[in-house]
Amino acid sequence: MIAQNFEYSAPGSLREALDLLASENAKALAGGMSLIPLMKLRLTAPEQLVDLARIAELNYIREEGGTLRIGATTTHYQVESSPLVRSKCPLLAEAAASIGDIQVRNQGTMGGSVAHADPAADYPASLLALEGRVKLVSAKSEREISLADFFVDTFTTALEPGEIVREVIVPVEDQSTGTSYQKVVQKASGFAIVGVAARVRKANGKIGMVRVGVTGLSGTPYRATNVEKALEGTAGTPADVQKAAALVADGVDANADLHASANYRGQLGRVYTARALASALSRMA
Repeated sequence: MIAQNFEYSAPGSLREALDLLASENAKALAGGMSLIPLMKLRLTAPEQLVDLARIAELNYIREEGGTLRIGATTTHYQVESSPLVRSKCPLLAEAAASIGDIQVRNQGTMGGSVAHADPAADYPASLLALEGRVKLVSAKSEREISLADFFVDTFTTALEPGEIVREVIVPVEDQSTGTSYQKVVQKASGFAIVGVAARVRKANGKIGMVRVGVTGLSGTPYRATNVEKALEGTAGTPADVQKAAALVADGVDANADLHASANYRGQLGRVYTARALASALSRMA
């Protein structure tokens, strides 16, 4: 199908883009991997598209104050291949490398993916396990919130009208931390039927820190805090991992669609949580 008529703007600065986006019927265009198909299907019909691709100040990866800051128009391939991300935050690089195919990774952007909040997207699991934050800007304001608060519901975020994602902020990973992202791939699209990100660190032979982020299992990505609590303080044996992973779907309203029933998704969640935790444990320095 063909999208409805719209006006197109390609501002050269963030300030110009934000002024344009202050209009009620304007929509930001990043990589276009989600927005353009929706427009062609006429599921959304913005009157004006504001293309962010030419704004150099939105494309960067830099280390600052113990964190990595990743600009909104940074592509998945840039995240995947960045020596800085690969060395300082390998979990995020691993998640980026699993997105779609090479064409999607070369075009799709970090900010666009996060703002779209697809329940089957790969980034949210890792970003939640990393306890990441997101900076949001509009023509009138700027704010920073946790990604746990940013993801509200299926395709729903805390973005206000006129706001865009400015950057994503994740911690520089301690070298002793083991991380892993494991997912069940939907073959046609590359999306996650279920995806699990794990971060694990030991102290004195016991697991002192564990973070688990889950995507695809429910309508909203989430931290599996019950799994984390069950594993913390244990030796991290295979039995400990299996016992903790068994809790990942407890109390969760699991998705059901043509790819997997709710019960099957729950089982996939348990299996892939155990795999992610075991892999993370094996990668600890």
